[in-house]
Amino acid sequence: MRSDIMKIRAVLLLLAFVLLPAKAAALPESGTDEAQEELNVKEFILDHLADAYEWQIYSDGNRHLTVSLPIILRSKETGWHIFSSSRLRHQASHLGFQIAPEGKYKGKIVERDATGQEVRPLDLSLTKNAASLLFASALIILIVTGVARSLKRNPMEGKKGFVGLIEMFLMSINDEIIKPSIGPDHRKYAPYLLTVFLFIFTNNLLGLIPIFPGGANVTGNIAVTMVLALGTFFVINLTGTKEYYKEIFWPDVPTWLKAPIPLMPIIELVGTITKPFALMIRLFANIMAGHSIILGLSALIFITVSMGTAINASMTTVSVLFTIFMDFLELLIAYIQAYVFTLLSAVFIGQARVRHASPKEVSALQTAPKEIMNEEI
Repeated sequence: MRSDIMKIRAVLLLLAFVLLPAKAAALPESGTDEAQEELNVKEFILDHLADAYEWQIYSDGNRHLTVSLPIILRSKETGWHIFSSSRLRHQASHLGFQIAPEGKYKGKIVERDATGQEVRPLDLSLTKNAASLLFASALIILIVTGVARSLKRNPMEGKKGFVGLIEMFLMSINDEIIKPSIGPDHRKYAPYLLTVFLFIFTNNLLGLIPIFPGGANVTGNIAVTMVLALGTFFVINLTGTKEYYKEIFWPDVPTWLKAPIPLMPIIELVGTITKPFALMIRLFANIMAGHSIILGLSALIFITVSMGTAINASMTTVSVLFTIFMDFLELLIAYIQAYVFTLLSAVFIGQARVRHASPKEVSALQTAPKEIMNEEI
């Protein structure tokens, strides 16, 4: 028992020593009072959640180890430019471009026009989130192709280890979500839905890793969740049946609700838009909230510096303990959010595949209970 307590203490101390140097770089070096005044928790959290033009691996306040990403810009006056993001480090200017330190374009690359005002060029740069997205996509391709090759070699043999784990994940999503939600033609939607699940789950896990190549806030970026939601939106509405569109434009309701003023069709059309909107906001808000809470708990260590050693030490312990708890909770949320997004997408697709049962199917459903009772007797 004593050895277990010592191990727990050692882990907590290790986490504290890892967290302290990582966050200390954000504080001024002059003194605790000045550090307390200059630490703006809101900006501290937003800066860590925001996208960037370089990928920081390590920083101790004086030394910085970063991965410089390519900057690709098109200026209306000078044309195309491609260079490394290291040229713009520490608010430096290169070829008339710089990263805006404040204002409405804060954190974005800007240039000066003929009147001297800041304007945005066409920015196709590879940012931290975009690089992490490409890395996660390549990782998914490697994992899936590797698992597929292993299953093809011995299709009838039960797999163990990592291959068995991935097979269990995919089959559970396919059998518990896709099949029941979509119905007989679920096979042609399985590749899309399984890809969405793996993409969200992988990026959620990478976002919880504080070191390179993790730490990017991909699924907490509303642009990424919007593209995922639009993908589901197009799948729903481009593959919907005639009965699906009939229920939208001429639903089975009293005529006065759909003509001459099309109240119900308008409501149904709004519903087709709110479905992907709900998918987008749900994923974005949950991932963003989890990251913000963890960063806010880490900031407690430095907010309480000026309150004395006793309070600061106790709050540091509380911060580390709650951060560990939140990290484990975020592991669960990483899976739940991928699961829920895939589930709702499958349900919405299944609703668009609505069709009227044939007379043969209706008679089969009517006689099924009688046949079951006869078998039981």
